[in-house]
Amino acid sequence: MINRITALKSRWEIRKNWQLLYPVIGILSSFYMGFKFSAKFLDVSQWLFWLVGFASGLVFLKLCVFCIEKLESKWIVDARWELIRIFIVFAITGSSSVLVGRPFISLLGISRQTLNPILYWFLFLMISLVFYQILLVFWGWILGQFNFFWQFEKKMLRRFGLGRFLDK
Repeated sequence: MINRITALKSRWEIRKNWQLLYPVIGILSSFYMGFKFSAKFLDVSQWLFWLVGFASGLVFLKLCVFCIEKLESKWIVDARWELIRIFIVFAITGSSSVLVGRPFISLLGISRQTLNPILYWFLFLMISLVFYQILLVFWGWILGQFNFFWQFEKKMLRRFGLGRFLDK
């Protein structure tokens, strides 16, 4: 067991024990996603649920590691474990932007019943996107990756044609 932890620390360039928190959170959240996926989309028996949930968790974990390896050369970070932290920030931001967007759109009096479904979803996505931009920098700051996400945000805003607001 000690050798596996040492190998994990070496692979992800972990120098301090507290940095192990991010790979552990990444692994646990991958399996959580696998079990949520199984519960939501599959109607199977109890033992099959556990098997499919575990297998789905492994698939999510492999997908995340694959994406991290592909983005490692593109994103400049001090250590590989920070890439896991960046993925966690993206996950938290996506979830929280929807959680903030839903009550906000209800506050505006917009619902699926009062508006064309296509227009409703378009507005919902636009409002969630605005909150996403704000929350991305916020969660990046909370988890110690403010500079990375501020640069990422500026690049994204320039692509949206809003770069003139950043240059002032």
